[in-house]
Amino acid sequence: MLTETQIQEFKTRLEKERAILEKELAAIGKRNPSNTADWEPKVAAGDVFGADRNDNADIIEELHENNAAIDELETRLVNVQSALARIENGTYGVCEISNEPIEIERLNANPAAKTCMEHMDQA
Repeated sequence: MLTETQIQEFKTRLEKERAILEKELAAIGKRNPSNTADWEPKVAAGDVFGADRNDNADIIEELHENNAAIDELETRLVNVQSALARIENGTYGVCEISNEPIEIERLNANPAAKTCMEHMDQA
């Protein structure tokens, strides 16, 4: 089992990671006004759709690329937020499949881990 000191250290790491992820998301996206937990790509400053089809295609291509990056960042953010919620409800560091403690090595590598090493491919 994790000590309170270890849990607080992981909480600090997770909170820092959440801030970084939110900053990265804000750089390439914006919150969906219909669902503030969702992010969507935004047009870069200075980019405007106009008469030039090539310029418009470049903008659309950048939006698609940003959308893929947003998907990855959002997934990571959800995992970090989930880990922080587990800290709050007292289930942090417990495998969601086996209910056994998650190895400290695994948490050091990925503080948002939901499963132990044995079940990491099943999550």
